[in-house]
Amino acid sequence: MPVSAARRVQRELLDELAADDPRAVHSRRDLNRVNTWMLQPGIMARWLLRHHAGAAPRTLLDLGSGDGAFILRVARILAPRWPGVAVTMLDRQDIVSAKTRRGFDALGWSANLVNADLFGALEDGALPAADVATANLFLHHFTDQQLGELLPRVARLAPLFVACEPRRAALPHVATRMLWVIGCNGVTLHDARVSVEAGFTGRELSGLWPEPGRWRLHEQAAPPFSHGFAARRLEAVHDT
Repeated sequence: MPVSAARRVQRELLDELAADDPRAVHSRRDLNRVNTWMLQPGIMARWLLRHHAGAAPRTLLDLGSGDGAFILRVARILAPRWPGVAVTMLDRQDIVSAKTRRGFDALGWSANLVNADLFGALEDGALPAADVATANLFLHHFTDQQLGELLPRVARLAPLFVACEPRRAALPHVATRMLWVIGCNGVTLHDARVSVEAGFTGRELSGLWPEPGRWRLHEQAAPPFSHGFAARRLEAVHDT
């Protein structure tokens, strides 16, 4: 796939399956392996530590959490430096296990789940403001037009937003063809390919972020296969 190819957002198979469908259960396990292969937990943790300013945050909002396994792995990295964080996980499905909840408890963190569509939750005011908001392999599900509507609302939720997304480039695209080697099923193989085609490159997310003069934006490739974006509100800028 040419690096310059435009984003192409397609429906992913996992989104169409019931939570208890065996193919979906297998694919969610696959995603944990893919996150490991992509080094996503470490990338997210490093970007959060790098871009957060001031005292350790007390609240974190994770968008599109799925089963919560990813943000728990990030929490395990951060907990020694960020104690006692309260995590709110947003996802359409209630698939966070008791084991995952206990994992947060063991770190001294707390976890709360909001089951809702993101746009609906934003409309209803169901999402609390937080010190930090995150998204992992989530923003690529939305078209540029949808992101243009979504990101201004996300910007109001937290002074720091960090996203780790697929990078739309040749190497990640080739890598999606090799996922069968680590046991990924057909759902994951399909979704990985379309995720890369819907991924980001350059400063595409920065171009969609609202009021860039009020934020410090950082966007770049996050090797080997990811694309990172961070937006931190400038404290020196005040509303009048």
